[in-house]
Amino acid sequence: MTAIAADGGRRLSGGGRRFAPFHKWDRGFILVMTLLMWLGIVAGFGSDLATHFRTHEAPYPLIVHFHAAAFVGWMVFFTVQVAAIRTGHPALHRRLGLLGAGLAAVMAVLGPATAIVVDSAKYVAKHRPPTFVAIQFADIVVFAPLIVAGLLFRAAPATHRRLMLLATMGITDAGFARWWGEAVEAALGKAYMAEFLSLYAGPDLLILGFGAYDLMTRGRLHPAYMIGAPFILAVQLTATWLWLNPAWAPISMHLIGR
Repeated sequence: MTAIAADGGRRLSGGGRRFAPFHKWDRGFILVMTLLMWLGIVAGFGSDLATHFRTHEAPYPLIVHFHAAAFVGWMVFFTVQVAAIRTGHPALHRRLGLLGAGLAAVMAVLGPATAIVVDSAKYVAKHRPPTFVAIQFADIVVFAPLIVAGLLFRAAPATHRRLMLLATMGITDAGFARWWGEAVEAALGKAYMAEFLSLYAGPDLLILGFGAYDLMTRGRLHPAYMIGAPFILAVQLTATWLWLNPAWAPISMHLIGR
């Protein structure tokens, strides 16, 4: 943790070079990343909603609407926070931090709860083990610890910024997967890596772009990125493996109370 906390211009542990906490391109880059996340979400869920209403599917369970409201609320909150810094209002950014912490806590509860309710209903209708719950739970496994770490390091701007951005990128997978997941599967099949890419190519490209930006502007990766990005990848790979592993089926049934 010492290495991460030393991002305020001091020398990083291990005798490494300084990591500049700010760069003149940072605000523009983070704005672009935020807009790309919105693009993935709107493109994915917009088409999903259109299909839902066009085919007159049964209404979503009420908890799905609460979950959607919390998720959109987080994205709006994150965007407002980015705008507050970009427009020179750091005090507003700090005042809104408590709201963000509360909203993140709500999402950490609603995410798994929504998955359980939806998967239980699907099991009743189709009698198939809800193995996809591994993917659904993975988002919260990524989001919650990174957000907590981001809040703990809010006094270290470079660390805080990277942890919050990584956490938010990590929960955009559903939007991107709904957008191009079927096309990836059609092109690559249903092997492990094909399924992984159909689920996670979108957010992982954003995460890779984030690392490339730091290399370009600082000549090195920030310790928060070097911990956060592999953590996200490890969770994604594990979740995909569980989803495709037959041994996961009875465990998934237990998770939904069946």
